[in-house]
Amino acid sequence: MIEVKRRKSETFDSLLRRFQRRMQSSGKILQAKKIRYLKKDGSKNKRRENALLRNSKRSEYEYLLKTGQLKEEVQPKRRG
Repeated sequence: MIEVKRRKSETFDSLLRRFQRRMQSSGKILQAKKIRYLKKDGSKNKRRENALLRNSKRSEYEYLLKTGQLKEEVQPKRRG
């Protein structure tokens, strides 16, 4: 934890600037930004179940599309 004490006759702006410099040099901001969107992996069984579900849904969709039970729609391209 970074601690900055106010000096005698120091303005709030200079105190804040000093605190920000300390935070920047400590690397805590960078670390927080790195793990901001980090998602923990689920259990191996859960990932396997999700993969099997995705495959079955995809094959079911393709089957319905081939048999003409679904109208073919233009899907927007995925980014990523």
